[in-house]
Amino acid sequence: MTTRLGLGLPQMRQYSIGEDVPEVARAAERIGYDSLWVFERALFPEPARQGLYGVDGLPWPDDYRAVADPLVTLTLAAAATERAELGSSVLVAPLHMPFQLAKSLATLDAASGGRVVAGLGSGWSLDEYAASGVRPFEQRGKVLDEVIDLCRAVWGPDPVVHRGPTADIASAVVGPKPARPIPILLAAGSDRALRRLVDRADGWLPVSAGAERLAAEWRRLRDLAEERGRTEPIRTVLRVNTDWRAEPYQGTDRRPFQGSADQIVADLVEHARIGLDEILVDLQSTARDARELTDVAAEVFEKARAAGV
Repeated sequence: MTTRLGLGLPQMRQYSIGEDVPEVARAAERIGYDSLWVFERALFPEPARQGLYGVDGLPWPDDYRAVADPLVTLTLAAAATERAELGSSVLVAPLHMPFQLAKSLATLDAASGGRVVAGLGSGWSLDEYAASGVRPFEQRGKVLDEVIDLCRAVWGPDPVVHRGPTADIASAVVGPKPARPIPILLAAGSDRALRRLVDRADGWLPVSAGAERLAAEWRRLRDLAEERGRTEPIRTVLRVNTDWRAEPYQGTDRRPFQGSADQIVADLVEHARIGLDEILVDLQSTARDARELTDVAAEVFEKARAAGV
């Protein structure tokens, strides 16, 4: 079965957001991509309280110095397209007020004709949590739980009732409603996060760390789902952060998805064998502008389909 392919939208500082997002979104849909995706990076601390992903000494990449707001970016893409799904991988849910986030996603889904995929995560940046002021970093899991609860309530039938530590809705009519039930996908790696995913979410948003490791993580998640009695399928969307280059990478230390379009496609073929539903290819960081991003996206898509992905 053909693996669905998604494309990361241009959000970084080399792009003109108002012009390039609609242009790339239209081109991606025309090329044949099934979905369009955003990620969230709220700020670039100088100096940072912690390293990238919370790892001491790991520097933040310069790409994160100016990342466009994910919901605004998706809204621009929604207005420019008709078919492609509109997903987040990921929205850092605890950086947002739960009610406002639920309502924004519902409105975007209604406006786009039922194309939103709500990919959520709990985040890792102490600086982003301090700036958002929603809840302390230590409570991020509880906030994510409340976001899921509140989204299900707001997106469901009226009257909406919700009692939580952040939001309190005694009884209210809340609209517009989504055009269809919005799927909630979660980024998860720890045991607690995987249990939350199996029990409460529609799908999984892994990030590639090599095909062998990913396959093991997927087996672990399926085993957990069976153990906990889940019968619904788990939708899987793999995020691939590429390091695209015009020429092939010649070193023996090449990382997965580093190098030319042909090398990236070879890695896509290997990962597609795992049996995930979709692969999100993010090519934006090394492209110089929207035209180059579109050209590379077209090349990768055509070669991936020719290779059977």
